[in-house]
Amino acid sequence: MGNYREQERQKAIKIRDALFRDPGNGIFFGKKREFVLDKPILNLWKDIREDALQYFEKNGIPWWLGKNKEPTGHLLSSQIACVNHLYLLRRRKDLATAILNGLDKNITEALIVDTGYVEFEFIGSKPYLGEKSWTPGANCTSIDAVMIGKNKKGQKIFFLIEWKYTEYYSSEDKYISPRAEVYDHLIEDRDSPFKNKNVRVYYFEPFYQMMRQTLLAWKLVESKDHCCSDYYHIHVIPDENKELLEKITSPGLEGYNISEAWKNILKNPDKYKTISPKELLSPSSEMIDNQSLLSYLEKRYW
Repeated sequence: MGNYREQERQKAIKIRDALFRDPGNGIFFGKKREFVLDKPILNLWKDIREDALQYFEKNGIPWWLGKNKEPTGHLLSSQIACVNHLYLLRRRKDLATAILNGLDKNITEALIVDTGYVEFEFIGSKPYLGEKSWTPGANCTSIDAVMIGKNKKGQKIFFLIEWKYTEYYSSEDKYISPRAEVYDHLIEDRDSPFKNKNVRVYYFEPFYQMMRQTLLAWKLVESKDHCCSDYYHIHVIPDENKELLEKITSPGLEGYNISEAWKNILKNPDKYKTISPKELLSPSSEMIDNQSLLSYLEKRYW
């Protein structure tokens, strides 16, 4: 078990009663766990709770290990962390614009993606990668959250946001024929985003997921999905999660951390960025009417 994961698990247990007013001991994989809420819906921040539940149900988006159309009660869920941090931005253009401008100073305006300024579990307008499924959460490449910004030149830019919390990975080779048939020819394409055409290096998590998301980003822009002409791939990872940030699981990649290793094999390395949750939200820190969210995130995650 990673040190950071255990640290966050103990923190969640410590703040559980005061922050959630829930006794814990919810069921997770058949056992009662102190770090799992008895009432799962309390895992979502109160000011977004009902709206987020309706949004996920209306759009047929599955909650990670959720039941009865409710989210998981697991306090270390990265999906829950993503929603808690970003859902308010769906209806706040000022916040969404500030966040995107923090990622790219040329962004002047956040634009609507679906019915708000953030779309969750995004898979694109059609099955660009030719995967056997085209449904979020079911053998299909998806992005935790997507935003669109317009820059000073009037260009629309995708911001594809993948959210991590306590995840970390072993060096497990995930290369099998069914996957190779889907992704290898895309990696090897002369117009693909990758300099390194040795396909085997991409089949180790988290790089396997990063490879698929990068391919999706390439195809989205190539097809002018949502009229976007460029993209950023944003990896949100807590600075303290060294087990994820500093472990290069693929024997064929080199770098001091996953950011450097990934940038080394991209034709356009500036398209990929890693950032902590707190830094991502920092452009909104001076907005007075956003203090309740920031206070919640500070107590719970930061």
